[in-house]
Amino acid sequence: MSVCEDSLLCNFPKCRAKLSGFAWVTACSHAFCDQHGSGEFSRSPAICPACSSALSGKLDIVRTELAPSEEYKAMVLAGLRPETVLDISSRALAFWTYQVQQERLFQEYSLSRAEGQVKQMEKLLSQQSQSRELELNSMRQEISSLKKVMEDYKRKYSEVSERLMERNRQYQKLQGLYDTLRLRSMVGDREAARGAPVQFSTGAGRPPSPGGSPLFLGCDGDRLFSSLDQDGAKSFFQFSSPPRDTARAFTKKH
Repeated sequence: MSVCEDSLLCNFPKCRAKLSGFAWVTACSHAFCDQHGSGEFSRSPAICPACSSALSGKLDIVRTELAPSEEYKAMVLAGLRPETVLDISSRALAFWTYQVQQERLFQEYSLSRAEGQVKQMEKLLSQQSQSRELELNSMRQEISSLKKVMEDYKRKYSEVSERLMERNRQYQKLQGLYDTLRLRSMVGDREAARGAPVQFSTGAGRPPSPGGSPLFLGCDGDRLFSSLDQDGAKSFFQFSSPPRDTARAFTKKH
């Protein structure tokens, strides 16, 4: 509160409200709002909530109207000697000045306390910022090292992939050689078993057999039934039934 303000504040620690209407003033130069003054000073003995002073005198606590009527202003100091009026006025001004000074001191104390809290917060923020910066640098270094490790793994993977492809090519070659050798071995075994070289022929380019008989290929590559004509082939594949008499005689014998 500045000096130019026209209202005092309640001196109750948890109130600090502007005084209006009625107020409670004490001989120890403290003022309270009507709500807290009525609650605190209803007990006996009365104790000032601001400075804990005992208020046992009859006029140590006064409930006063902050905006008196014009009639009250005209009659309250009427008939008093000028020095008495000045003494009362000086004491009232001293009370007001004391309240203003106390409020100024309270505001300065609050400001100093707030500045101290701000400094503590700034210090804490600076420490946290430094800690976060260190953590960030550490994480950056770790990321850099992980990138290097990843590049190393990529290089190794590329080398292993190339080796694997080369091994696959070698395997395909070996597989082809193995198949060729196995085929040769099978042909050799078949030739050894038959005692003659085995020749495979498709029969392409040979003249047709006489009489249109089909070609039968053998292991020697010649036709199996090349000398058969139509009649010979018919007699070769047909069987004549025996005469009836011969069949009956054969039955009687048995």
